[in-house]
Amino acid sequence: MATHTLTTPSRRRATGHARRQRVGWLFITPFLVIFAAFLIFPLIYAFGMSLFSSTLATGTKFVGAANYLKAFTDPLFLGGLGRVALYAVVMIPAQLLVALVAALVLDTLGTWLAKASRLLIFAPYAIPVVIGALMWSFLYSPRFGPAGTIFGLFGLDAPDFLASSAIFGSLVNIVTWQWSGYYMIVIYAALRSIDPSIYEAARVDGASGLQIATRIKVPMIASSMVMVITFALIGTLQFFTEPTVLRSIASGALPAEYTPNMYAYALAFSYSQFNYASTIAFSLAIVVFIGSFGFLFLTRKQNGLK
Repeated sequence: MATHTLTTPSRRRATGHARRQRVGWLFITPFLVIFAAFLIFPLIYAFGMSLFSSTLATGTKFVGAANYLKAFTDPLFLGGLGRVALYAVVMIPAQLLVALVAALVLDTLGTWLAKASRLLIFAPYAIPVVIGALMWSFLYSPRFGPAGTIFGLFGLDAPDFLASSAIFGSLVNIVTWQWSGYYMIVIYAALRSIDPSIYEAARVDGASGLQIATRIKVPMIASSMVMVITFALIGTLQFFTEPTVLRSIASGALPAEYTPNMYAYALAFSYSQFNYASTIAFSLAIVVFIGSFGFLFLTRKQNGLK
């Protein structure tokens, strides 16, 4: 009888815990179904396609890793990787600098101006990427954009921002304008989590505003900055939307294989090489994983990780 009184509460707790688990799984099942149907299964199918080769002469046959060996020796794919790597070297520091300076300045403001400024800086991120790229294509146009009007007032020809010699800087400007506001919000949120008493102690010790920003604030948000750089690195290696939108009006400055994603898109939808397009996409995913993991590995000590 004593045993029964001791075990009944335990059984009730176990039954209640099992019931809560079933209810929890019931609530997340719709998400899991959608996640599997629209992400997991397509990825498995695409990876399976990348292991086959399909031609009119030989039909469809299993080639294993041969497509991947071909991809990592393909000059078009490697050239696209080189371009996005160059964009990463230029764009990521530019975005980080703009976002960091803006966040540090806004962190020192406590008036309505700070709220309005945060909204204005963040606004470009709220604009769809395609709309933003189309807007900048109009601004870059030497015939229809404001540059033509302004230079025309002085009797000068407007520079062609969409020429082959200028398209790199034009794309850097678009992406920096689009994403700096988002990264600024991430850094600003990290700054607001710092205890203000630390700043007061620094001021008592005679630290200036610049010293507080560079020697206290920036080191204390290093983990958030690493996260921002990781996001920017992944996004840059997957560069696609902006050059694709500008390609139709850039007068040959942006070939179909300009970036790896554009190359995969052209292979699939222009040349119907779906198997090799899947290989290019997964090869890029391998590079993105190695690049982001390598960066996190190199910065683990700075973030107190082991």
